[in-house]
Amino acid sequence: MKDSLFCLSEKEMMDELKLDKPFQARIIHQAMTKGVVDFSAMTSLPKDIRERLTKERGSALSGRIIRKEEADSTVKLAISFPDGAIIECVRLSDGSGRYTACLSSQVGCAMGCAFCKTGTMGLVRNLSAGEIVEQFAFLSSLGERISHIVFMGMGEALHNFTAAMDAIKELHREDGWGISYRKMTVSTCGLVPGIRKLTEIDMPVRLAVSLVSADDATRSRIMRINRAYPLSELKSALISFQRRQDRRLTLEYCMLGHVNTDKHSAEELMRFCRGLDALVNLIPWNPVPELGFEAPSEQEIRLFENELKKLHVNYTIRRSKGQSISGACGQLATESRKEKESSHI
Repeated sequence: MKDSLFCLSEKEMMDELKLDKPFQARIIHQAMTKGVVDFSAMTSLPKDIRERLTKERGSALSGRIIRKEEADSTVKLAISFPDGAIIECVRLSDGSGRYTACLSSQVGCAMGCAFCKTGTMGLVRNLSAGEIVEQFAFLSSLGERISHIVFMGMGEALHNFTAAMDAIKELHREDGWGISYRKMTVSTCGLVPGIRKLTEIDMPVRLAVSLVSADDATRSRIMRINRAYPLSELKSALISFQRRQDRRLTLEYCMLGHVNTDKHSAEELMRFCRGLDALVNLIPWNPVPELGFEAPSEQEIRLFENELKKLHVNYTIRRSKGQSISGACGQLATESRKEKESSHI
């Protein structure tokens, strides 16, 4: 079973591919970041090495695309890895020429947030750093230059901390894609130890927190993480992070119909925001029928917005794209670890 070649050191790639010279490993890495994944097309390598690697591995990538869906300028890919594990990743467009890759960090998720489809899978396994980076390679191969990255796909990135950080470093490498740290956003459901570790390593990525409710009782009911790390601990960790980074946080607020959109919810949200430089990102819930929630009505959204305005809460509202292909926030999940051969593209 072949592993991903991304995120390997020069020596590790030489050992993995049985190469004699360090420059050969560099040629392969540079080719991969330029979208050349067939060894036969890496013409700077000696012919005998190209032929051997083509025979032994076929492609420089370990995964393969088994499904591609498009809607609303959103593209969702399902990628299968050699062990049969399947993940989804998404390329998003803001409509003005800026493209963002939404990457998964795990197959499934252990956090079990009640409103998120990925949580219904449980945690199958962590992705390696290379498997995370391969998603960016596949999305980049679609033809548009991707300038931003969000870790908002399947899984909790801070629960797979080392691999996620290694992937970020790989994506930032100047001799590779060279994505600025400040154009990468790590999203968390509120895993306080992970936030504290991110603070300690002082990596200047953006941080987004899936808050959903600023009321402990409500949040604990719909987000299990809050039972372990309640709002007071989460806020303390965010204050520490912000002191180190001095950057605005994003608080993702998934609006659930008749759950977290009343006046009390707005007041609790205002209190949580005190002492933080934070933008609240209102996201109407993207329907997943089996989860038992309702999307808020337009009137409900407007009333909640009005309450936030009165309370001087800094907010914006985001309408998710890709609902029709289940590619919007909270909708990513794979049916099984092995999809039918007929779904290959």
